[in-house]
Amino acid sequence: MAATSKDEEQLALARSLNHVPWCEEYEKMISGMLYNSLVPELDNARSNIRRACHEYNTNFPPNNATVQQERLARLKNMLGHVEGDEAYIEPPFYADYGCNIRIGDRFYSNFNLTILDCGLVTIGDRVMFGPHVSIFAATHETEVQSRRDYIEYTRPVTIGDDCWIGGHVVILPGVTIGQGCTIAAGSIVTKSIPEWSVAMGSPAKVVKKVTPLDPVKKEEKK
Repeated sequence: MAATSKDEEQLALARSLNHVPWCEEYEKMISGMLYNSLVPELDNARSNIRRACHEYNTNFPPNNATVQQERLARLKNMLGHVEGDEAYIEPPFYADYGCNIRIGDRFYSNFNLTILDCGLVTIGDRVMFGPHVSIFAATHETEVQSRRDYIEYTRPVTIGDDCWIGGHVVILPGVTIGQGCTIAAGSIVTKSIPEWSVAMGSPAKVVKKVTPLDPVKKEEKK
C-alpha cells in the first residue's frame, strides 16, 4: 500500500545525492506516495539517464589501460553517489533515474544490470553482482484505475556491505538484504533477508547462516 505522507528520512537521504530532479512529484515518489510519473521534471530525468546509459553502453575507450577510469567517471556523472574509485559496472547497464542510486566502495556488477530506481536504491561496500541482476524499487497498485492514470509508487531497496548477489536474481520493492549475505542465482527476493545469511529460491528463503566478520576499518580499505 502506498504511503500517505512524505518520508523525511528518504528525503534527507536524497538531499545527499547528485543530479536529483527536485519537484513535488519527486518528493512524493521517493516517499512511497502515489505520484504522477509523467510530470516534465521526471520525464526529463528519465530521458537524461537513458541517454547517459546509451553512451555508457556503446562507448569503449580506445586505450585499454583507461577503461576502468573512464567508466568510473561516467558512473559518477550518472548516479546519485559512487563511493571511492573502484566501482565498475560491465555494460550494458540500465537505470530509470540514476540519481536515486548510491553505490559503495569496491562495487562490481557483471553484464545486464537493471535498476528501476524510482525509490532510493542503496548498495553497500564490497558488493558483487552476477549477470542479469534486476532491482525494482517501482511498483503499482493492484486496483486498476491508478495504472490507467499513470500513477504508481515506490519502496526503497537496500543491500548491505559484503553481499554477493548471484546471476539472474530479482530484488523486489521494499527489500533490505543485510550485511554479508549471499543470494543464490535465479532467486526472487520478495522479503528482507537478515544479515550473514545465504538465501535461495522463488521466493528466496534463508537456507544457512555464515560467520559474521568485524567491520572493515577505514585504514584497511584499498
